[in-house]
Amino acid sequence: MKRRSIFAIGLTLLARCSVLPKRDYQERRDWPLLPVRPATAGARGRGKVLLIRTMSAAPGLEARGLQSLAKDGSVNVDYYEQWAAPPAQAMEEALRRWLSESGLFAAVVAPGSRVTPDLVLETELTALVADIPTGAARAGLSLVLLEPKGETSRVRLQRTETAAAKLEATDPAALVAALRQASASVLGQVEASLARAL
Repeated sequence: MKRRSIFAIGLTLLARCSVLPKRDYQERRDWPLLPVRPATAGARGRGKVLLIRTMSAAPGLEARGLQSLAKDGSVNVDYYEQWAAPPAQAMEEALRRWLSESGLFAAVVAPGSRVTPDLVLETELTALVADIPTGAARAGLSLVLLEPKGETSRVRLQRTETAAAKLEATDPAALVAALRQASASVLGQVEASLARAL
């Protein structure tokens, strides 16, 4: 009887011991990028069809996790707080919607469209990060606007646009809000650059 009691107590103590730290379950959250366009409509009638090719991502921006810079310059990619889609894919869709509503073009189409484009836009996502030490969220896009001419293409515009938005706090919701605002600003700059190039 005594041996059974000691064995039972031993099992109870063993069950309470663990080499792994005890943590509460944390669920991943998906945040849509969704930069908000100001409610201003451009004038239609330019007659150009724009093809936006698939946006590429600069090295390190393929990850869906929210990215932030620390004081030592290291990049933190959050595992539990992430974009609903890969950032370049989400930004490409936002850019297509943004330029469709700009009034600069008769149509804005995606790869695979049967419409023959007058202009082709190639883009790369170069920044989408919350810079904690400076208190700013940054977004960046590089772009090349091409005009197809038979077998060749004429470069109409090549530049990099960057924008920043103030970080009100460092919690995930605040980071997402600032990154959305920076994304909207950079899309507005792309629109302005294209308008000048046209």
